[in-house]
Amino acid sequence: MAFPSSFHRPKKPHSNMLSLIPSFHIILLFLLTLSAVAILFLHSPSLSPCSTTAASSSSMRAFSGDLRHVDFSWNSLRLTSDRPPPTVLRIAVFSRKWPVATAPGGMERHALTLHSALARRGHRVHVFTSAPSSGERPPEGGEEEEEPSRPRLHFLSDARWRCDEAWGLYEAEAARGGPFDVVHSESVALFHRWARDVPNLVVSWHGISLEALHSGIYQDLARGPDEPMTRAFNRSLAESIYKVLNEIRFFRSYAHHVAISDSTGEMLRDVYQIPSGRVHVILNGVDEDKFAPDTRLADAFRAEIGLPGGAALVMGVAGRLVKDKGHPLLFEAFSKLLSRHPNVYLVVAGSGPWAQRYADLGANVIALGPVPPSKLNGFYNSLDVFLNPTLRPQGLDLTLMEAMQCGKPVVATRFPSIKGTIVVEEEFGYTFSPNVEALLEVLEKVVGEGKARLAQRGRACEEYAKSMFTASKMASAYERLFLCIKNETYCRYPLAFD
Repeated sequence: MAFPSSFHRPKKPHSNMLSLIPSFHIILLFLLTLSAVAILFLHSPSLSPCSTTAASSSSMRAFSGDLRHVDFSWNSLRLTSDRPPPTVLRIAVFSRKWPVATAPGGMERHALTLHSALARRGHRVHVFTSAPSSGERPPEGGEEEEEPSRPRLHFLSDARWRCDEAWGLYEAEAARGGPFDVVHSESVALFHRWARDVPNLVVSWHGISLEALHSGIYQDLARGPDEPMTRAFNRSLAESIYKVLNEIRFFRSYAHHVAISDSTGEMLRDVYQIPSGRVHVILNGVDEDKFAPDTRLADAFRAEIGLPGGAALVMGVAGRLVKDKGHPLLFEAFSKLLSRHPNVYLVVAGSGPWAQRYADLGANVIALGPVPPSKLNGFYNSLDVFLNPTLRPQGLDLTLMEAMQCGKPVVATRFPSIKGTIVVEEEFGYTFSPNVEALLEVLEKVVGEGKARLAQRGRACEEYAKSMFTASKMASAYERLFLCIKNETYCRYPLAFD
């Protein structure tokens, strides 16, 4: 079944540098050594489930002092969102893309959720972004005069991202309406050439090259014994070390860094050597009004997609159906699971090369194609458990948060960002090493637990997600950071309005 589609390019290494790349074996040894060092600190006690987010019935953290020196996520603080902000901010946002009617990517959804929430709080938000493709229009925001209820969008001349053109639009708006209190870049939308001279800049990192390097290693380890390494992948893996080194050198000149997971915050402080006072952990959030448990919606969605009422268990996965999202692992693991448990179903939401392969597994796999944002709540609610087999450690996947908001336990790859921020208690679900055998073992345990136990886990997930992963919680944290950058008085915590 398919739903209707309602729904810094990194600089290439210098050619002379490429000519100096040694043999692949030496490069791989170098990469593995660097990764081992990074993994060593990522598995330190500071990132163990017991010490990162303290997921209890209350996930709030006790703290008093300068917020710039907080090394845990600001989502854990009691930051108010039920009263007007102490002052209205003028915010400039650089985002390569803005969500359109078709299923948007995670970074785009983050930008829309965050800055729409800040605009509803009364802040004057200006977004500088590439133009939608022909025939597509953004779901929120507009090009009309700025108003406090939604962001004002400043489009480039076409759909390609050009930072110089975006900077020109920014300067024109600053000249027209006055200087901005804070400038926010979604990852490297604002290139280093301009960013290094902006003292009130905040960059949210949705993935850094050190994490991408780990992703390359995991993808190669998932390669079949008879599957050759392509020359393109070989070259990409070799070049990734230079991208890491370049980032370590130029990241320090960005004024403020937001890490979207606890583990990325550790990387920025310990490997990228950015002073702790300029690294702030603010977890992504999802709209709590759009994602919540709803049994009526679950029944309606199951009927719509043709799920049989007698299904023993319904699993689901969402996102791009590509190799680096772990679909080779899930495909093989679920194929084996199905031979042992013929009444278990898998609902697949998304598009990509693996869509047809899933469909070839037969009636127990329902491949939906891209699911419109308006249907996602129904999708999550229709499941008993949500799966995320990604091979990409970078970023923090919104789908896990959305599923937990809907009261669903999760099965996810055991990466530092996931075990340190999402699955911080065993009650929230399962994590697995990125290989078929480990995933299959976990799926067997899930089937053995059954619907009732999974529903119990889901209630714990919902409670935790509502305390940590809501849009209002994320927006309150960013608002306080932006206020702190504008006026150091707001860097103190708690204040009278907290």
